[in-house]
Amino acid sequence: MHPQFLKVINSKFKFSLFLLKNLPSAYFSGVRVVQATAEECSVTVPYKWFSRNPFGSTYFACLAMAAEMSTGVLALGNIYKRQPKVSMLVVNLQAEYYKKATGITTFVCADGQLFATTIATCIAQLTSQTVTATAIGYNATKEVIAKFVITWSFKAKA
Repeated sequence: MHPQFLKVINSKFKFSLFLLKNLPSAYFSGVRVVQATAEECSVTVPYKWFSRNPFGSTYFACLAMAAEMSTGVLALGNIYKRQPKVSMLVVNLQAEYYKKATGITTFVCADGQLFATTIATCIAQLTSQTVTATAIGYNATKEVIAKFVITWSFKAKA
């Protein structure tokens, strides 16, 4: 993962500007990166007015945004400033919900090495590749709230 990318992602100010410019719905929902390394990314989404549903829990789409971001940061970090450039796209998403999200939910994806290896292969072979990553959402007491399995497609631009 590119060190300059990690510096931006782990800076609350710089990442907030990035969200506001590129993903305003995530910004206003309160989705935030807690920590990102080459191996793992943790993202939170709060239960608040903008992210709640009428049933007293966090809206499923806000949970999906946080889960996707926990995997997407690992993907972006591995294509940042790469040559040739690599495009990325979510091609599948599966979700399982186990418990109501009534507070801060933290999604963790620990598939950083899988992204790094797959994207390196994509660039070396100039072929499309996919990564199926898992993001697990936990509440404050470490109970599992939801599990998302997100498949990303990567294509090197020749």
